[in-house]
Amino acid sequence: MQAVKAALAAWVAWAVAGWWLKAPVAFVAPWVAIVLVESTVYRSFARGLQQLAAIATGTFLATAVALVLHDTMSAMALVLPTAVLLGHWRRLGSEGIYTATGALFVLTNGPVSVTTSLARITEALFGAVVGIAINALVRPPVYLRDTRAALLDATHEAHDILRAVADGLADDRWDTDEAGAWHERALRLQRLVDQARASLGHSRESLRINLRHRAGSKSAPGKDYDDAVVVLEYAAVHTAGVTRTVLEAAAGKRAAARPHPTLTHQYAEFLRQTAHSLQLYSQSRFGHENSRELREAVQELHRTLDALRRHLTRSRLNDPDEVATYGTLLAQAHRLADQLVTTEP
Repeated sequence: MQAVKAALAAWVAWAVAGWWLKAPVAFVAPWVAIVLVESTVYRSFARGLQQLAAIATGTFLATAVALVLHDTMSAMALVLPTAVLLGHWRRLGSEGIYTATGALFVLTNGPVSVTTSLARITEALFGAVVGIAINALVRPPVYLRDTRAALLDATHEAHDILRAVADGLADDRWDTDEAGAWHERALRLQRLVDQARASLGHSRESLRINLRHRAGSKSAPGKDYDDAVVVLEYAAVHTAGVTRTVLEAAAGKRAAARPHPTLTHQYAEFLRQTAHSLQLYSQSRFGHENSRELREAVQELHRTLDALRRHLTRSRLNDPDEVATYGTLLAQAHRLADQLVTTEP
């Protein structure tokens, strides 16, 4: 849809400036129009202002120097370094490159004159108006589904990783290769969470100065989305910590670094409950399901944690490495369980 709108913007700009008005530098209008059909209406406005400022700066600079020197090559040698430097000005953002582009259009497109330069800026302004108007009026883009999908993907991956680790611990599979694969997946989970956070920001931006939002057909993602991202970040950190500890224990030269099978089996059950709680959390946030089942699952999670702590206290672990491994796993468990409680729907 955005591709069709961009093509439409260029067509309209050229039809008016080039075909109907036969403007002297009409090509500038469709060029600006097509690049300003951005992914959000707000971004079209923001980038449009930056781009016009960059084009105007480069155009005025090149025109002034060329009229003073009366030599295009000499003017280019002086103008381009300055234009490129101005293009890095923070306020121009990613549109700063158009400072040098605007200067090049002046210096390489025939005789330099104030009239032609003013026409070029006018055409750029017209193209910007066309591009922004079409993006704002013709089905303005909204990306709420992308955010929900990104959050659900991250939740499902966290659930699958925790279940895989739980099954491995329950079966006493402390193989280095398998533990390494779990840890790699856990590290990739953080990237999924980062994508979900970026998608959330993009969704909110897409509703700024958006007619579909103002008409009441769409609402911005609320606090439940923010809470979901926070929980997923904790889940990613917790999962990475658990898999790192399992990997280090599996790669250790001494078998005593691994907790006793009884302890690992209990911890595996905790991981299964955690995975189930994350799944229920996702359903409560985005599926409009009753949160009572989630609260019960989190309470059961805490009971399991208390049992793990009591078992550790009663156990006679003589090796410090074994105590350290189990203590690290238990600390990671407490952090995630506490986060699930504080962000319940």
